[in-house]
Amino acid sequence: MRVIYIVSKTEEKQLLKNLEKRKDTEASRIRHYLGIPDLSRTAGSPIAEVVEKVLSLPDFKDLDIIEVPEVVPTDMSFDLFDFPVDHPTRSKSDTYYVDDKHILRTHTTVMWYYYLQLPEIKERMSRGEPVGCFSYGKVYRKDEIDRSHMNVFHQIDGWYLAPKDKQIIGKEELREAILGIARAVFGDNIKTKIFDDTFPFTDPSLQMEIEKNGRWLEVLGSGVVKASVLEKFGVDSTKWNGWAFGPGIERLAMVSMELPDIRLLWSNDPRVKKQLKLGQKFIEVSKFPPVVRDISFVVNNSFIPNDYFDLVRDIGGDLVEEVVLLDKYKNTEKFGKDNTSYAYRITYRSLDRTLIGEEVDAVHKKLESETEKIFKAKIR
Repeated sequence: MRVIYIVSKTEEKQLLKNLEKRKDTEASRIRHYLGIPDLSRTAGSPIAEVVEKVLSLPDFKDLDIIEVPEVVPTDMSFDLFDFPVDHPTRSKSDTYYVDDKHILRTHTTVMWYYYLQLPEIKERMSRGEPVGCFSYGKVYRKDEIDRSHMNVFHQIDGWYLAPKDKQIIGKEELREAILGIARAVFGDNIKTKIFDDTFPFTDPSLQMEIEKNGRWLEVLGSGVVKASVLEKFGVDSTKWNGWAFGPGIERLAMVSMELPDIRLLWSNDPRVKKQLKLGQKFIEVSKFPPVVRDISFVVNNSFIPNDYFDLVRDIGGDLVEEVVLLDKYKNTEKFGKDNTSYAYRITYRSLDRTLIGEEVDAVHKKLESETEKIFKAKIR
C-alpha cells in the first residue's frame, strides 16, 4: 500500500528566516525562485498531469511518495551521489548556494537520503522487504535562456530497492520501468530507442529516446544504483540492489504537446491554458512579434555567463525569450590581457501582448546600466 511521507522542514524554515534578513541580490533572487508556484502540484497543469500518469502505473502502485525540503545540505546532494569534487554542478556558476553548506536542490534524487532515514523504511528493510518511492517538485539550476530551458523546472524521481536473494535488478528491469513511463506519457504506440549512457550514481545506465515527427528525442535516463552509492547511504550492497530514474518533467510535457516555448507552461492566457493537455499538439495563438536588442561589453576574464543570465532574468523577467552569444574574443591591445569582449543578442517577446520599442528600450537600458554596475563591465 502506498504511503505519503512529508519530511520535517524545520532546518529549511530556519535557513529561510536567515535568508529573509539578507539584503543582497542573490538572497532576493533565491526568495523569488522559491516563491514560484510548483506546477507539479497545480491542478490542470500538464506538469501535474505527467506526475499523475507516472504514479498511476500499475508497476508503481506500491511505491511510496515523499515530499522533501527544497533547501538541502550540499554534501547530501553531491557527496552521497558520487559527484566528483570537480564536477561542474558543484560550482556556484551552476548551483544556487543559500550559504556555504546549503543549496537549492538541483535534483529530487536527494529524497533517497530522507527516505532511508525513516524508521518505517528501516524496519521494512530489516525484514527483507523491497522498498521504493517517488519524489517530485521544483529543482533549481543556473542555465542559459532559450525557449527550451528555465533555471527553475520540475523533476520526478523514482527508485526501488530489493534484496538480491529475492530479485536481481539489471538492464531488463530498467527497460521495463522507463518503457512504462514512455507509454503512459506518449501513448502505447510510441516508438522508442534505449541505449547505454553514463550518470554519476548509477551503473549500468540507460537513456531512452522517442520518435516524434521523424525526429528522435532524448526524454528519460535511468540506471542501476551503484554499489558505492548504496554503501554511502548505509545499505549493504552485497545484499541489496535497485533501479532509479529522474527525468525533467518539462521535457516530457513539451515533447508530448510539441510546445515551442517553455514559458507557455506558466501562461494564464485562456487560449493557451485550454490547449495544455498531454498528447494534444499545441497550436500557436497570435504569436506576438519579437523585439531584438544587442548588448556588447568588455569584462574581466572572471565573468561567468550563467551569472549574467540571472541578471537578465532579474531585469527582463518573462519578457526575455532567448539570449544568444554572438561573439566572444580577446584583444590584449584594445582590452588588456585580463579582459574579454562579449556580445549577446537578446530577444524580447511577451506571451500575451505586443511589446513597444520604448518599453523594451527602458528594460534594455537598465540591463546595460546593471551590467556596468554589477560586473564592472564597459559597454561597447
